[in-house]
Amino acid sequence: MPVIESREASPPGPVVRLRNIHLTLVGGAGPVNILKGIDLVVNSGESVAITGPSGSGKSSLLAILGGLEKASSGDVTVAGADLGTLDEDGLARFRRASLGIVFQSFHLLPTMTALENVAVPLELAGKADAFATAAAELDEVGLGSRQHHYPAQLSGGEQQRVALARALAGLPRLVLADEPTGNLDGATGEKIIDLLFDAVRRRGTTLVLVTHDAALAGRCDRIVRMADGLVAA
Repeated sequence: MPVIESREASPPGPVVRLRNIHLTLVGGAGPVNILKGIDLVVNSGESVAITGPSGSGKSSLLAILGGLEKASSGDVTVAGADLGTLDEDGLARFRRASLGIVFQSFHLLPTMTALENVAVPLELAGKADAFATAAAELDEVGLGSRQHHYPAQLSGGEQQRVALARALAGLPRLVLADEPTGNLDGATGEKIIDLLFDAVRRRGTTLVLVTHDAALAGRCDRIVRMADGLVAA
């Protein structure tokens, strides 16, 4: 089984650079301005917490960073890629090469084992030893004996460990985490966060984390507070 690798040292400077980001979505009641001019820079190896009340635009901002939502206007550069110029195929390649995402609700494929959930994205990215790498990552998060179990056979904490292994396995330059402990009890969530922070610190990975948890936000290098679609502090 291979030793967990680290990505070669990222070049110094920003991994994330957002300039004057607006996001307007059209609903039944007409257009809604979600983001109203966001500027944000996140440097290589930095951990940043995005906080703020519900509806302030935190998850929308994270979706734009992940290329899951297109900004209505403004410049989005992540890991050297200008996301505004990429089509859907280009965005998919960007995510496979440079991004890891941890969602609140795990987003594991129920018909795949833990091992397959981690390995298949690596195969799609062209990694030759995808299953060996996936097995090593699962062992790293304490699931070496559970890799052939399906999500329904795993606890919530175990499912989030699988999701964490999947996010980190491709050695991304940036990990996005959206309320990663939101569906977990306090003790389980704390173990997941310990694993996450330990992994990104050892690998020099940049982390942007959305959370309502003040103690969790306080573990990051910097806190960005949002309110009403703007950076408040």
